[in-house]
Amino acid sequence: MRVLTIGGGPAGLYLALLLRKANPDHEVTVLERNPPGATFGWGVVFSEETLGALRDADRTTFDEITDTFATWDAIDVRYRGETLRSRGHAFSAIARVQLLGILQRRCASLDVDLRFETEVPTLDGVGGYDLVVGADGVNSTVRRLGEDAFGPSLDVHTTKYAWFGTDLVFPAFTFVFRENEHGLFQVHAYPFDGRTSTFIVECPGGVWQRAGLDEASEAESMAYCERLFAEDLAGHRLRSNRSLWTSFVTVRNRTWHDGRIVLVGDAAHTAHFTIGSGTKLAMEDAVALADALLQEPGDVPAAIARYEAERQPVVERFQRAAMESASYFEHVSRYARFEPIQFAFNLLTRSGRISHLNLELRDPAFVRDVDAGFAFASTGRTSALAPAPMFAPLRLRGLELANRVVLAPPPLDAATEGVIGDRYREALVDAGSIGAGLVLTELAAVSPEGRVTSGSPGMYDPAGQSAWADLLAEVHARTPARMALRLGHAGRRGATRPRAAGADRPLRTRGWPLLSASAIPFTRRSGVPSEATPGDLARVTEAFAASARMAVVVGFDALELDMGSGYLLASFLSPLTNLRSDAFGGSPEARRRFPLEVVEAVRAQWPGDRPLAVRVSASDLATGGAEIDDAIALAGELVRRGVDLLHVVAGQTIEHDRPDSGRTPLVPYADRIRNEANEPTLVGGGITTGDQMNTILAAGRADLCLLDPRSLT
Repeated sequence: MRVLTIGGGPAGLYLALLLRKANPDHEVTVLERNPPGATFGWGVVFSEETLGALRDADRTTFDEITDTFATWDAIDVRYRGETLRSRGHAFSAIARVQLLGILQRRCASLDVDLRFETEVPTLDGVGGYDLVVGADGVNSTVRRLGEDAFGPSLDVHTTKYAWFGTDLVFPAFTFVFRENEHGLFQVHAYPFDGRTSTFIVECPGGVWQRAGLDEASEAESMAYCERLFAEDLAGHRLRSNRSLWTSFVTVRNRTWHDGRIVLVGDAAHTAHFTIGSGTKLAMEDAVALADALLQEPGDVPAAIARYEAERQPVVERFQRAAMESASYFEHVSRYARFEPIQFAFNLLTRSGRISHLNLELRDPAFVRDVDAGFAFASTGRTSALAPAPMFAPLRLRGLELANRVVLAPPPLDAATEGVIGDRYREALVDAGSIGAGLVLTELAAVSPEGRVTSGSPGMYDPAGQSAWADLLAEVHARTPARMALRLGHAGRRGATRPRAAGADRPLRTRGWPLLSASAIPFTRRSGVPSEATPGDLARVTEAFAASARMAVVVGFDALELDMGSGYLLASFLSPLTNLRSDAFGGSPEARRRFPLEVVEAVRAQWPGDRPLAVRVSASDLATGGAEIDDAIALAGELVRRGVDLLHVVAGQTIEHDRPDSGRTPLVPYADRIRNEANEPTLVGGGITTGDQMNTILAAGRADLCLLDPRSLT
C-alpha cells in the first residue's frame, strides 16, 4: 500500500511508523513544511490512560518518550494569596521538540520516507497513492482544499493566550490567577523536563486590549507577563518561541474523509488546550487508523469507515469536556467571590471529567476541606466531620431546609375538576418520606382555564384549597420535608388530555378557551389561543394573587411561580411566542413586563418570611428564541422584586426545539444565572446520583438539586 501523509507532527509521524512497523512492504511518505527540529510551543501533556495505548502500539517509542518525561501527581491552584494542592492527578509531559525527534528517528529506522521543507499547495499529484492522510494541523491545507467534502466548522474562542516557557521548574501542574488594573489573567504552568516548564498566559479579549497587548511586540508581551507574575516566577525568566498572542480555534468536521483522503489530529478536530488533550487525541487517531487498516486489509474505504466510527464518538466527548473547560476560563471572573477552597474545587471539576467522588478517591483530605468549607458557608459553624454538600442545610428567608435535595413527583393528572385526591397524598407523602429537604408539587393552576390537562390540580376554589390543606397537614405530620406549591397557568398548552395519552394532545370534548401572549397554537393540532387583552391580564394577575393567598392559608412552606415550559407567563417572555406590538411585546423589557407584574402581585400576598421561587427558562433551545443572556437579565429583575430562588429549566417554548442530550445539560445555565445574578438556583435535568449533586453544589453551580425521579425506581 502506498500512503502519503501530509504533515509531520505527532499524528502524521506516529501513523507513518505504525504502518511501516505493521507491514514493511507499505510505502509511506511524510511531507512536512518545516525543517527537522523546528517546532512551536513548549511541553505537551499525556495522561496515564494515553501512555497505556502508546505502550501497546509501539514499545520502542514508548520507552524513549517515558525516559524523558517529567511526571507529577498534584495540581496547585494559586488564588487570592493561597495555594491549594490536590493530589492524585497522574500526568506526564515532554518537550514537543523532543517528542518530534523521537518519532522522526523511529520513522527513519523503519525507512519511512521523510521529506522536510516541502509544501503541498494542491492535491493534484496524489492519485497514485492508496491513502492520503491530512495530518497538517489546525490550519490544514488538506482540509481547506477539500472543505466541500469535509464540511469544517471553526469556532474561534474569545480569550487570548500566549504559550511561553520558563526556566522555573514547577513542582506540579499549576494554575495561577492574578488581577491588575486591566483585569484577570490566568496561567497554566507545568514542568516538562528537569529544567523547563510550559507557562501559558490566558485572559479575556477585553483585558488583553486594555493591557495594550494587542499592540505589543513579542518581547513587550513577555516583559508584561514577567512583571505581572513576578511572585510566581520567583526571579526566573520567561522564554519565547514565537509566543504570539492568539485565540484557540475549535475545529470540527462533518466527516473526516473524502474518498481515500482522511484527516487525523488537529486537521480533523481540536479540543481546547485547557484540558491538555490535543497531542493525546492526535496520536490516538494514528493508533486507531493504523489498527483499522490492519483489520481491513486491502480495503481502504472500509478501514476509514472503521476509524471514523471508533474515533468520532471519543473525540466528541473530549470536545464537549473541552468546551466546558474553555467556557470556565472565558468566564472565570464570575467566581471571584468564591472562597479559595470552593474556587479550586470548581476549577478541578470544570470539564465534567472529575467529580466529587472521583476527587475524594484521589485526595480524601482535599475533599474533606471542600466539604468543611461548604458546611461552614451553610451554617457558620466549623465541624470536625462535615457532611457531604447534599446534606448541608440551606436557609431561604425564614425557611431552613434540612438538606439540598429536592423531589418533584411526576404529574399524575388525577385531579377531579382541579381537586386532588388520594393518589396525590400517597405520592407526596412518599416523596417526603425519602428524606428530601424540599418537595415540589406538580403545576397547580390558578384558574380552571389555567389547567394543563383535564386532570391537573388547581388552587382556585374552596374545595381545592381544602384538599391541599389536608394533604399538607399529612406531609408535615409524617415526614420532615418542606413543601412548595408550584403555581401557574398553562396558557396555550392547556385543555389537553392526561399525559398518559401523550403530551399536548387536545381534549376531544369539554375543552376550554386558551389564552396566550399571541394567537399562536402550540402544535398543529392544538387549539388557537386568544391573544390576551388588558382585561385578561388583569384577571390572570388577580388569579395568581388569589391563589397565593390560598397557599398562605393552606400553610405551604414555599411558593414557586412557573415561567417556563411554554406556559402562559413563558409565552410573554419569548420572541417566538410574543408577537405583540403593545406595551407587553417587542423589546425584552416589554416582554418581561406582564410576568414581572404577576411576580409583584404574588410577592405582595406571600409572607415576608417565606421564600418565593420562580421557574425560569434559560433558553428556548430554538433558533431566534430567548437565550441565557435574556434569562440572566430576567433573573436580575426577579431578584429586585423579592424572588429568593430561581428554578432553572430550558426548552418546550415551541413544539420542535433542539433539546441538549448531554449529561446534566441544565447545570451550565444554572451556574451562569446563580453566579451572574448572584441568586440561589435550583437545577434538575438528568441528576440521578449523590455524586452529581455533591459536585454541582460544592462547585457553586447551584444551591439545590432536583433528583430525577427515575433514579428512585
